[in-house]
Amino acid sequence: MNTPSEPGHDRTEPDLSAVVGERRQLINLAYRLLGSLAEAEDAVQETYARWYAMAPGQRADIVSPGAWLTTVATRVCLDLLGSARVRRERYVGEWIPEPLPDRTEWIGGPGGGREEPADPADWVTLDESVNMALLVVLEAMTPAERVAFVLHDVFRYPFPEVAGIVGRTPAACRQLASSARRRVRAAQVPTAPRAGQAALVRHFKEAWEAGDIAALVGLLAPDAVMAADGGGAVGTALRPVVGGERIARYLIHFAGRAPGLVLLERTVNGRPGLVARYAGVTATVAAFDVDGGRVTRIWAVRNPEKLRPWTEDRPLPR
Repeated sequence: MNTPSEPGHDRTEPDLSAVVGERRQLINLAYRLLGSLAEAEDAVQETYARWYAMAPGQRADIVSPGAWLTTVATRVCLDLLGSARVRRERYVGEWIPEPLPDRTEWIGGPGGGREEPADPADWVTLDESVNMALLVVLEAMTPAERVAFVLHDVFRYPFPEVAGIVGRTPAACRQLASSARRRVRAAQVPTAPRAGQAALVRHFKEAWEAGDIAALVGLLAPDAVMAADGGGAVGTALRPVVGGERIARYLIHFAGRAPGLVLLERTVNGRPGLVARYAGVTATVAAFDVDGGRVTRIWAVRNPEKLRPWTEDRPLPR
């Protein structure tokens, strides 16, 4: 990656716009690796800090700034993944990846009408590689498996390049990605048609608003599971709620404690989901897993630290 300049050759630093232009790619990569927008921001900030800490001559010697930044960002994420496992073992209740909205659903559209988005969430491309079901599976992988899978299967880096980034052999990276794929297949991450899921989520919303337990039970798989993430900051179930009827009763009880609760259909990590707002503030963002025409999983994020892209200063349209 670093190539010495030839004797007598004038070295010039890489074009600043090209270096800064890598930020979108880095945020996308770091979010998929970490499952947290806040941690992804920190990782990218650290990456750029290391870039600008180098002497101008060192930066000029780097043939591909994009490759250098990607390598450093990935290694920073690897370090964060190792420490995150320890932190999440002490986390209060369930830890769920940070949900992201579709920026087109905000008032004023992308970046509120600004030329460049102000919120890092605006940088993340929402596709199947960030649906909540897959992010949850990624959380169960080892850091090495997760990095190999994301770099190769999501960002299409060839294994020799992956090996250079993570410091392992191409064969080892190939094995790590293969192991990660087996985890994904075992978890049966769904690929339900978006339109079908949207209709199911709409019916779910209507039944919840009506307080219709029977209707909710009919929309939930008998063995459905709901996990909630409050992070100890707000009250919520500390363990997953299992069973369609138990989930339905829990949701009706939750709504009963918050009169005036407003439910909105919104895109959550690229898939149809729900946002619950209370007293004008986003209280919960829910992502859904659908299979066989029924809801099989609900991930309800309530931790205010994870709802920054959904907060009052970026209002959702009615």
